Amino acid sequence: MSKIYADLHMHTTNSDGEVTLEELPQVAKENNLHAVAITDHDRFHDDLSKPLEIINGIEVINGIELRVESEYANERIDLLGYGVEPTHKLKQTLKNIQNNRIKRTEKILDLIEEETSVRIDMEISTGTGRPHIAHAIDESTELSYDYNEAFEKLIGNNCPAYVSREIPSFKKGMKMLKESCHFVSLAHPFRYENPVQVLKLSQNLNGVECIYPYGDIFKPEGYINELAKIHLDEIATEWFDLHITGGSDAHKIDDIGTAGLMKTHYEKFLKESNLNKYRN
Repeated sequence: MSKIYADLHMHTTNSDGEVTLEELPQVAKENNLHAVAITDHDRFHDDLSKPLEIINGIEVINGIELRVESEYANERIDLLGYGVEPTHKLKQTLKNIQNNRIKRTEKILDLIEEETSVRIDMEISTGTGRPHIAHAIDESTELSYDYNEAFEKLIGNNCPAYVSREIPSFKKGMKMLKESCHFVSLAHPFRYENPVQVLKLSQNLNGVECIYPYGDIFKPEGYINELAKIHLDEIATEWFDLHITGGSDAHKIDDIGTAGLMKTHYEKFLKESNLNKYRN
């Protein structure tokens, strides 16, 4: 039996995930989870009325994964907000981001057509992202790219059909999430090109995602030596006095529960975020 108690990073059909809110409690139980956080891209879940709700015996936290631009780290990073109680400013910003997603998708499809002479026919909505486009490319009978090749050769960074999104700055995004959420964490720090610089930004947050499927220890060569053999949880708790978060970053149903927090760390997270008051 898995020791993972809570998966605090996963996506639903509200953005680019496979699981619906209605299906989620049963999927969580099948994976021996007691709690999950829905962290859809640039949106919270409208069907959750509280920051934390108990649905069919599973604690479901309404969260968000917000992409922001960091001049300090010179790259785009993701922030995880937990226990959303949205302000007007957050709602308006997310509305602008979603509208930009539509315009961006249309531009990407135009560039794909210029590159391949094939027009991808797909439904576009405020939740459309590059994974949706990659799936459409994979399913096209006129193109020979599979899902991964779509990113590698067409729509990935620096590819012919890449278009960047309009996103808030780190400072603005962090401020909005702190005003709207009970707890704000840095997502998957070692996915970034400059993890050291990104981790320094986390000093302004409540926590750091220390457990996720693609590695929780600093291994790449060429970075600051003193980080080379230190686990993320030590950096978070001992260096920056931050709390630990963790999750699968699941988009597919089968990936839910593959990473997350044990009960001890989850209880500390609930206490620090003051989300435990919603358990009754």
